[in-house]
Amino acid sequence: MMGVSGPTRGAAEALDPGLKPAAHEFEASLMKELLEPLQHDPLFQGDAESADGSDNALTEFGSEALAKAISDRGGFGIADKILAHFAAQEKVAGNAGS
Repeated sequence: MMGVSGPTRGAAEALDPGLKPAAHEFEASLMKELLEPLQHDPLFQGDAESADGSDNALTEFGSEALAKAISDRGGFGIADKILAHFAAQEKVAGNAGS
């Protein structure tokens, strides 16, 4: 998969600076939802004795951090597609205004 450093890099840099982090945050949110079933897998469950909720909070935090790290490094390319879409829209708007 091509990241933002690929062909869309120049166009993505011309966009609102807050768009890139927002696109990656959106992708991370989707990826967190995809990772959620792992939280309920017996392989990742703690001991029955440690059912105080701290394991669940730690697992949820881990899933969130993993999803964010994957997205920041390219992920499924959803953030890149979002940035490319807005770059294309910006280009069309720029051409229409010229």
